[in-house]
Amino acid sequence: MAIQDIYPTALRLLGRPVLVVGGGPVAARRAKGLLDAGAKVTVVAPVASEKLRALVDSGLLAWEPREYRTEDLDGVWFVQTATGTAAVDTRVAADAEAQRIWCVNASDHEASAAWTPAVAEVDDVKIAINAGGDPRRAMALRDAVATALETGDLPLRRHRKPEDKGSVALIGGGPGDSGLITVRGRRLLGQADVVVADRLGPRELLKELAPDVRIIEVGKTPGHHPVPQLEINRILVEEALKGNRVVRLKGGDPYVLGRGGEEAEFCRQNGVGVEVVSGVTSAISVPAAAGIPVTHRGLAKGFSVVTGHEELSEVPARPDHTVVLLMGVAQLCDSAAALAASGLPLDTPVGIVEKGYLPEQRVTIGTLGTIADQAEAVGVANPAVIVIGDVVRVSPFAPEHFKTADYSTITPNRPRVRTN
Repeated sequence: MAIQDIYPTALRLLGRPVLVVGGGPVAARRAKGLLDAGAKVTVVAPVASEKLRALVDSGLLAWEPREYRTEDLDGVWFVQTATGTAAVDTRVAADAEAQRIWCVNASDHEASAAWTPAVAEVDDVKIAINAGGDPRRAMALRDAVATALETGDLPLRRHRKPEDKGSVALIGGGPGDSGLITVRGRRLLGQADVVVADRLGPRELLKELAPDVRIIEVGKTPGHHPVPQLEINRILVEEALKGNRVVRLKGGDPYVLGRGGEEAEFCRQNGVGVEVVSGVTSAISVPAAAGIPVTHRGLAKGFSVVTGHEELSEVPARPDHTVVLLMGVAQLCDSAAALAASGLPLDTPVGIVEKGYLPEQRVTIGTLGTIADQAEAVGVANPAVIVIGDVVRVSPFAPEHFKTADYSTITPNRPRVRTN
């Protein structure tokens, strides 16, 4: 049988009687698939495998513990042979052909009237692949297609909208690099009808959306919020109530200084289903892009994440407690002074990472006493993450005199000795 002779279709077997001849592992797999399709399954085989017996004991199918008879075909819609004996499978297939019943002959795919494809399900999409009678090839292709759907590389978006109202997904897109969005986030983005986009999300992914996907820009810059938060909340609910799948694409993580909690609460209050997809927060990932861990054995066991607009008096003023400032460039001078007033030494290392993970990434390293002047001199601008603490010494961008005698994981409890 050539692949050109195949007419792809899908059978609706819900409530219809089908026959499986054979009791081994293949028969068990095929019986399970037919049960999943809602068929009424009868198995004919002298001996049944453990998995088949489990299905029988659960009352999910009927088992006739004997050899096959021609009359077993009476009234069935579909037959699967899997005896492992070619002569028996051929006889079943011939009987089925005589009665115009579709039959899959597991012993001879070339002579089989029907083929069983390799199948996978992603959401409500079922993938079925035939590959010229080569089951391993079909399975490899099936897995590749399923993975592409799962990751958003292939579109899962519905073009026929369901009758019920839509939904909202709050997706953290990471610090801006399109490769740092989660698999779940990428998948939901590919299903969106409407995307409400921030300025700092993975903007390159917007170019990959279908032309009819509406993109609503609500990005904010420091001191300039063209779309107020209450209006953003209203847009999310209004679009979902129209039946749209709405994605709120945010930078970083929606629950880390991202007002995602407010948006989720507003959706729920207005009867709109909302899913939150955590993202790679810039508070941790952007320092990592500059080789700065927010914790490190022998240097720091904890960290605090705050904005540059907040009071810093409650933050532990110790070099071994990392402070991460988000949106802190404009207030850097005041923030440094506040930390110094709380007792943080002026020689505490400070690193500023601008546009983390992007081609324009830039790293500026100084101390609590010098960093504000350095930032002004080089024109540091948002988006930027500021890291304050001894962990900055680990960065490959740190000057040599910042290095410590020991910041390894081999002997982390040795006292740190500074050379500056």
